[in-house]
Amino acid sequence: MDCSRQKGILYIVIPCFNEEEALVSSSLKLLDKLHQLVRSGMISNQSKIVFVDDGSADKTWEIIQELYNNNEEIIGLRFAHNRGHQNAILAGMMYSVKYCDFTITIDADLQQDINAMEDFIQAYMEGNEVVYGVRNSRDTDGFFKKLSATLFYKTMRIMDCNIYENSADYRLMSKKALKALSEYNEVNLFLRGIIPDIGLKSSVVHFEVFPRMQGESKYSLSKMFTLAVDGITSFSIKPIRMVFMMGILALLVGFFMIIHIVYEHYFGYTVSGWSSILMSIWVLGGAVLLSLGIIGEYVGRNYLETKHRPRYYFWEILSRDERGEDSE
Repeated sequence: MDCSRQKGILYIVIPCFNEEEALVSSSLKLLDKLHQLVRSGMISNQSKIVFVDDGSADKTWEIIQELYNNNEEIIGLRFAHNRGHQNAILAGMMYSVKYCDFTITIDADLQQDINAMEDFIQAYMEGNEVVYGVRNSRDTDGFFKKLSATLFYKTMRIMDCNIYENSADYRLMSKKALKALSEYNEVNLFLRGIIPDIGLKSSVVHFEVFPRMQGESKYSLSKMFTLAVDGITSFSIKPIRMVFMMGILALLVGFFMIIHIVYEHYFGYTVSGWSSILMSIWVLGGAVLLSLGIIGEYVGRNYLETKHRPRYYFWEILSRDERGEDSE
């Protein structure tokens, strides 16, 4: 192993939303993995697991409380309201940066292979500040999920967004990278785009994805669509430029339509223009509505940013980090 870095304190951050069916099984696997990494000498015995309850409506928090009471390695953070997957990840990392040397974030269902953590830590030991997890394939996804993911990454590339294809929120970040991330204050978070934008030395680890064994995926179609919109509007103004180009195209079409109308009027074929007028109304009307929607999306997001509201608020904290004793 490249010993450019000594073993450090790892905090594994787990965002949770209505995960009562999967959390007990996942926590046992994570605790076993944490103990294994400590025994192998890859991380410090002060390493912890941070569960972030994103305003769950089931018994997720009760399970986290029980885990905390029975295991010194467990920390529990609870949002007052549901603030979204990206905010839950960020909150766990921003809490952890005060106590750890690096974090690894992973989803609570553990569909992402936890055995890849050794490779993440190896890359960190070699001097990388960020290690991105990239899935080997999408064989576990259905047809629609594969299609939507492919379209998403192609769209992001067209929009000049710096994002790794098939990447996930399974990644390692050093304390240096976490502190740099804390300087990004936007409300509309898209971590897969923000973190590469930091520009620190990075590496990639490929991992397998397994079928979900308990519960259901919390990433609905609407949430995936929202994440895609956040990514595009946070890192690109190309949609606004596309609106401008659509306006120019509409003017050109209108110019040729004027020539067409004059021609028909000159030769007395005025009735035959009925279909072209209807077509123009529908095409231009749709273009105007689409343009207003794109512009409105940017205006709305600027409105939210100017409010400077907190991205999340902790209702309850279960931790032994503060002054060496329990705190809530």
